[in-house]
Amino acid sequence: MKVISISNKLIIILLLLPLLTVMKLHLFSTNVVVTYTTTWILSSIFYFVSVYYIKKNNISRKHTISFLILSVLIQISFLNFEPIGSDDIYRYMWDGKVQDAGINPYQYKPSDKKLNSLHSDILPERMNFKEMKTIYFPLSQWIFYFAYKLSNENYWGYKFFILISILISFLLFSKILEKCGLEKKYLLIFVLSPLIYFQFSVDGHLDAFGLPMLLASLYFYLNEKKVFSAIFLGLSFSIKPIGFVLLPIFFLNEKYFKDKIKFFIIPIIVFGLQFIPYFSSSNPFEAFLIYTKNWIYNGLIFNFFNAFIHNNQTARLITSALLLIILLPIYFSKLNFLAKCYYSFLFMIIFSPVVHPWYLNWILILIPLFPNWSGIYLVSAVSFTSLTILNYKLNGVWKDYLAIQIIEYLPVIILSITELYHLKPFSSHDKEKPKFSL
Repeated sequence: MKVISISNKLIIILLLLPLLTVMKLHLFSTNVVVTYTTTWILSSIFYFVSVYYIKKNNISRKHTISFLILSVLIQISFLNFEPIGSDDIYRYMWDGKVQDAGINPYQYKPSDKKLNSLHSDILPERMNFKEMKTIYFPLSQWIFYFAYKLSNENYWGYKFFILISILISFLLFSKILEKCGLEKKYLLIFVLSPLIYFQFSVDGHLDAFGLPMLLASLYFYLNEKKVFSAIFLGLSFSIKPIGFVLLPIFFLNEKYFKDKIKFFIIPIIVFGLQFIPYFSSSNPFEAFLIYTKNWIYNGLIFNFFNAFIHNNQTARLITSALLLIILLPIYFSKLNFLAKCYYSFLFMIIFSPVVHPWYLNWILILIPLFPNWSGIYLVSAVSFTSLTILNYKLNGVWKDYLAIQIIEYLPVIILSITELYHLKPFSSHDKEKPKFSL
């Protein structure tokens, strides 16, 4: 490994900068959204530089553990911190409160008069889309329920469960890196990322619950415990169905047909079982289908086609078809298992019509295992979307900025093409696979 000529103390200071910058959020009680925006962008720049030094230098086990401890302390400091960039946590609270009252959370809109008895000064007042039923799957609903039982209409119960999820993710990362023969320092690529602090510790997004499930699936797969791997893959779908794009990879990676079928059937069954108790009095997919059909945000390629076609559904079909055209060669390529997972997630994000910043945590958890610059840049550059939040909070206008999307995605597209060219995934010559290939 090439070691950069720079003192160890300076490297540690550089690695501290992303985390210390995040802590600036505690220092300002006015203009919090401005602080949120500037802090996120600045910490992401520091993060990008930090990853360069992580990749090029030896980081001791002692320092890695120290950063883990600091990360946990920072997350704890935000347990009851009011969200800034999103109000989704109020929907989580509301859904938990509704289920706690013994009511099917998929049955009524928050604005329905039948739920007036549940109204408070906070709920559903601080929620967006009160005229829309919940989009979240039943496993998430049960997490909301237990968080509500724990902290009522306070943030800390939800964020406490998020903290536990991140801690489990740390543990699974350590085990997976060890199994793959990779240095533990690569865990810092996850630990130092501002995404986990702004999107989870501050804003409290539920995707945090899905990350350890996907990591558990990878961990059990590495250890040849395929049934457990398939179960946790299905559970990850239950938080966010982004993992469906990985099903063909698991399917094709298996040698025997019975194992292929196992990785197709078990996750689907695990995903489907959660809905059974709710179908008798509601359609749990009603609002989710509306969301997937109509929502648009931060999708450069989708917006490009939609600008010419002026038809949301047609643009969605085109980008979906293009994604499939790209994914099929990746699925059947000579890339190793983790590389296929990484690029499948990456291209799904690139072609998606909706890319909220917290979605990128799903690819962030693969970057320590496959530390390519396309993903590192993307999880850093997404911080510029905070300018949309800033404009919305200050002026009441939610607007996609083309310039930001170009800054965010164009380098990623160029980097990913360059990376794939050097990996030669379709070469007829078998290259030696890295130790972490499956």
